[in-house]
Amino acid sequence: MHTETLRIPMPDGEADAFVAFPEGGGRRPGVLLYPDAIGLRPAIEAIARELAGHGYYVLAPNLYYRHGPAPVVELPEYLSAEARPGLFARLMPFVEALTTERVLRDADAYLGFLASRPEVDAGPVAVTGYCMGAVLALRTAAAHPDRVAAVAGFHPGTLVTDGPDSPHLLAPKVTAEVHFGLAVNDLSPEACGKLGRTLETAGVRHTLEVYPDTVHGFTMADTDAFSASGTRRHWERLLPLLDRALKNG
Repeated sequence: MHTETLRIPMPDGEADAFVAFPEGGGRRPGVLLYPDAIGLRPAIEAIARELAGHGYYVLAPNLYYRHGPAPVVELPEYLSAEARPGLFARLMPFVEALTTERVLRDADAYLGFLASRPEVDAGPVAVTGYCMGAVLALRTAAAHPDRVAAVAGFHPGTLVTDGPDSPHLLAPKVTAEVHFGLAVNDLSPEACGKLGRTLETAGVRHTLEVYPDTVHGFTMADTDAFSASGTRRHWERLLPLLDRALKNG
């Protein structure tokens, strides 16, 4: 496995990013991996390495690069429920600064980077995201329907709001196959139903699944939200999706 941290030219500077892909030559399908709100760190890099081991070139960027290299705040080795509110209070200014306009400009650069790499196949890419990264994944797919063949989001952030720019309203622009794996309390039944109906009406091939006995953040091994069974289910859904969209499509 080849891994490295590199810097990507961006609209507003340079973004540090972690990449992983199998050694041995050949071109691999590209996957853009959006971290959760805590940001790029060893737990995200571990997910990227695991995914790359299945035959992909995985790019996991520092979403907060405008504020410095990752981590932009001091992170504990293990995040307890008691420490979570304080950490997220420090992170929220960076989350709020990541406007939709900036997300879309950054997505252009991330996909451009993947297209420029000699190790990456010239075909379509997949985008996967965790927590708020699931929202970014959906926005990226809607902005690049000709490039993104698969979208996966796990314990997603606010996919459904009352605002005119609610992410779920982007469904008519999405051509990718979509899977959202939700923790038990990620979305209200009403919001979950609205998301499903919108995807269905738009003709998006999708699955929307609540993972049993999980809480928000269940794939993050460095937090007490981690669920081994939820994470295993996440891989059982993610890998076949990528196979269908990138290797067999």
